[in-house]
Parts: sequence; structure tokens; C-alpha cells
Amino acid sequence: MISGRAPGPQEGQAARLANEVEGYLLLHAERDQAKHEAQSLCARLPWLTTAQADDVTRHYIEQRLTLTTQALQITANRADRLRAQYEARYSALRHTLLKRHAACACFVLAVASTAGTSMYVLMH
Repeated sequence: MISGRAPGPQEGQAARLANEVEGYLLLHAERDQAKHEAQSLCARLPWLTTAQADDVTRHYIEQRLTLTTQALQITANRADRLRAQYEARYSALRHTLLKRHAACACFVLAVASTAGTSMYVLMH
């Protein structure tokens, strides 16, 4: 929101699409990393047959992606809770600031009105 206005529907769709593409790319990078690690592990276990190595690799990748998904979900949930807390605090601070500004404006108006009335009375 650089321009100071809320994003429109097209901008929101573009942001969602960008997030989906980023998630897709991150998932594939994580899968590739897990596959590389599993293959490295299997290379250190020379007694595994090809089928066994493929099975270990598949299980490792599945487990790694499950753990990564869980960690990301925990992080996203925490971010949502923090966002809600910060938004509530921001709203409370904004409300307090608005009340103080309104009180100051009323005070200034009252002083100006009193001063104006006093000047009028003194002049006449």
C-alpha cells in the first residue's frame, strides 16, 4: 500500500497468485533438498538394494515434507496471533490518541471562545 490506498481486487489477486507461486517454488526446493539428503544417506548404506534405497528416499522425502509443513503451519498460526494482537493494540492506541486530540480540540475551542467572549465584553 505504497500509494496510501487499499489494494484493489486485481492487486489482491496478483498478491495471492504471487504467494501461491512462491509456495510452489519453496515446496519444490524443499523436496529437492530432501531428495538430495536421502540419496546422500542411501549412498552411505551400500548394502541397500535399488528398490530399498528408493523406498528409503521416498519415506524420507514424505517425512521431511510433513515436518516442514507442520513447522510452517505453526509459524503461520503464530504470525496470525501476533498480527491480531498488534492490530488490537494499534486500534486501542489509535482510539486513545483520537480521544486525546478531541479533548485538546475542545479545550482549545473553549479557550478561544472564552477569550473571544471576554474580549467582546471588555470592548463594549
